[in-house]
Amino acid sequence: MGRKAVLILPGTAEILSRMGNQIRLARLRRNLSVELVAERADISRATLWKVEKGDPSVAIGIYAAVLHALNNMDTDLLLVAKDDVMGRTMQDLELSVRKRARKEK
Repeated sequence: MGRKAVLILPGTAEILSRMGNQIRLARLRRNLSVELVAERADISRATLWKVEKGDPSVAIGIYAAVLHALNNMDTDLLLVAKDDVMGRTMQDLELSVRKRARKEK
């Protein structure tokens, strides 16, 4: 059984590419070799190269392992969707508003 092709939008592909490049730059700034980071993340060098290219077929867990191997950068993942302005706006539009005041006791 073959693997399914990963279909992503062009904008998402660009984001993954930029993220992969940022991971590569973070590794280089720390003066860490591909071999060392791959070993720390328990992945192959080829998989690390895919991460650094932003390959969409690589699992998000691998990206997290690589970020952790770069001296605990995986905590940055906590920033994903932290400030969901659009989602909160949509949620606020769905909130019900009381039509009558509460009865006093």
